[in-house]
Amino acid sequence: MKKILFYAFLLVLPVLNANAAEPTYIEEVRSLGYVSGQGLACKASKYDTFELLARAILISKAQSDDMQEQGMRAFNEAKAEAFISKIKDNMADCYQISQAFDNQQIFKAVLYGDGTIKMPDGKIVKPRHAYDATLVYEKDPNARDEMIKLYQTQHNAILNDPKFKQALRERQAKDGF
Repeated sequence: MKKILFYAFLLVLPVLNANAAEPTYIEEVRSLGYVSGQGLACKASKYDTFELLARAILISKAQSDDMQEQGMRAFNEAKAEAFISKIKDNMADCYQISQAFDNQQIFKAVLYGDGTIKMPDGKIVKPRHAYDATLVYEKDPNARDEMIKLYQTQHNAILNDPKFKQALRERQAKDGF
């Protein structure tokens, strides 16, 4: 199911599809978060560039500081969920996911120094306040490894939580396992 969702996001990523019904800001950043989490888990080579563009979209499309904060929370939650789901899938289909990730249309977007983004369809997205786009995502050589470690720790904590174990046993009993 998660694999199907990932490919669906790649094919109809609302940020880049001019013909799609206009998604809400939160739906858009959650989609970006899911794709980012898959790319992180599968160690896609263009992950850092995607993260830079996704965060710039998140900032530039927010209509207020509160909306931007909600968007960042939604983005990060979706990214963590997608990453953890990949762990649960034993990193299945990572080669294909990584290949699809690195060939997305979002990489044809142009990010200007003031935070303005020219989307692949030619649409211009201007931020409500100009900002230094180079500060959106500082490239730290250890960031990816630290994020993976954090998400794996979070996943292990969930697995070791007595409430999770009880809920899992109840679910298995209900499903006849």
